Amino acid sequence: MLIYAIILISLAFVFYTIGVWSEKFQGRLQSWHAVVFWIGLVFDTAGTTVMSRITATPFQFNVHGVTGLLAILIMLFHAIWSTVVLVKDDAAARENFRKFSVHVWAIWLIPYISGLIIGMR
Repeated sequence: MLIYAIILISLAFVFYTIGVWSEKFQGRLQSWHAVVFWIGLVFDTAGTTVMSRITATPFQFNVHGVTGLLAILIMLFHAIWSTVVLVKDDAAARENFRKFSVHVWAIWLIPYISGLIIGMR
């Protein structure tokens, strides 16, 4: 099961990174970005679920656990917000959204990297 968790989390990283950075470089939120955000969220949630089944431990209040939960919640908010912004088609909302995306990605990297470190131990 560990290999599945690693693959799922890695796919989350790939999709989320593509979505966030392509949106930043293209300078405009597009519908395919929102789709990629949702896909990244699904892979991250699935990978996290598999990892929690492997460890068979409840949620842990440590850096990895807290930032992991925060990252999933922020990714969920980010995906929902991207969808709402696209549906509303408001230029000001799109601009505000763009300022937020890289920050979400950076927050997501904390549990991703801490998970890699924990896994290598």
